[in-house]
Amino acid sequence: MEITVVGLNHKTAPVEVREKLSFTARDYAEALAELAAIPGFSEGLILSTCNRTEIYSAAQDAAAAHRFVVDYLSEFHQVPREDFVEHLYHYRGSEAVRHLFLVACGLDAMILGETQILGQVKEAYLTAAQHHTVGKLLHNLFGRALRVGKRAHTETVISQNAVSVSYAAVELAKKVFQDLKGRKVLVIGAGKMSELTVRHLVDSGVDQVIVANRTYERAEKLAALFHGKAVEFERIEDWLKRVDVVISSTGAPHLILKKDVLAGVMRARRGRPIFLFDIAVPRDIDPRCQQIGGVFLYDIDDLETVVKANLKERQREAVKIERMIQEEVADFERWLNTLEVIPVIRSLREKAEEIRCLELERALRKLPELDARQRKVVEAMGKRIVNKILNDPTVKIKEYAHGADGGVYLKALRKLFNLETKSSQGGEGSEEEYLYVK
Repeated sequence: MEITVVGLNHKTAPVEVREKLSFTARDYAEALAELAAIPGFSEGLILSTCNRTEIYSAAQDAAAAHRFVVDYLSEFHQVPREDFVEHLYHYRGSEAVRHLFLVACGLDAMILGETQILGQVKEAYLTAAQHHTVGKLLHNLFGRALRVGKRAHTETVISQNAVSVSYAAVELAKKVFQDLKGRKVLVIGAGKMSELTVRHLVDSGVDQVIVANRTYERAEKLAALFHGKAVEFERIEDWLKRVDVVISSTGAPHLILKKDVLAGVMRARRGRPIFLFDIAVPRDIDPRCQQIGGVFLYDIDDLETVVKANLKERQREAVKIERMIQEEVADFERWLNTLEVIPVIRSLREKAEEIRCLELERALRKLPELDARQRKVVEAMGKRIVNKILNDPTVKIKEYAHGADGGVYLKALRKLFNLETKSSQGGEGSEEEYLYVK
């Protein structure tokens, strides 16, 4: 049995392809039932987000699993294979394990180190467990994925540095005010970038949102998203005296806030600091406003500089996480190898015992004069010979199974003795596997 993953993501497929193959919450019961019915699959799991669709399985034949999953995706979503097959990736064995761990840690995400995907991995696992399509292999694998994902965010600072312009603005505002709870924000312009920035500010505790836009209806629409207040564009100067944070992104071809106006505002504020984000191109705010005491002004280039610096920091943290993942993959491989040890040893001993019994029976037919005691002596001698011959390989294969090359030794032993084993990897997960996600 081998772990496989077949999927596509934001790196390999455009959104118009990803959306055709995504699974909704309503799809899961039917989708998992059909996945479990694929020939050769003992376990299966679907991970579907806005940025990826991935099918994980424990299959007898990884190459066949790839073909079956492609057919499955095409038939379930009624999408011709040629519309998506070139966008798929296929990993098996340790590469599939490593890929899942990268996903869980946020290293395969659109935003490096983001944390949302870890919750989505957990939800996918619990849904598959609820529908009984995962067994011992995927229970253990996804438990480990959740564990390493948690380690990535608790033992490193990869998710603590903003790597989007909108969130970088929030991080800078926190440095000025320490705490954004109870603060007021004025939004000038009602575009998408303004909305994203305000959303981050509100999540960080900003108390009141005031929106000014040349089209009053658009101001009302944006304000309603945050239970805020729409005001006339002409009243901007009045509100500048009351708010703590300003986000400006109007798309106007000229400056809308000049130095002399803001200087008057700051006199009325009596030294209370104000934080200005000018995320418009061309700029909305006179860059000379930075010269006024108590004014903290950042334009789009300033924010992008912060983002680049933070991205470098995340990349440094990612190196640490890669080492964690490498260790976890090796540990999973060792666990996987130990699952095969007992069936291989059992098959080896069963084969030896079968040979011993056949040869004993043949020998006793040629020695009819032996009495019962002598027959027992001959039989005991045969058992001792078998046990002594098998002792060293049994001890060594148990030892090697814990090493990096354990799978190689097991495969060699099977081939050398022509063993057929019944895998111990199937079946429902034990209580031990569930402990990983509680």
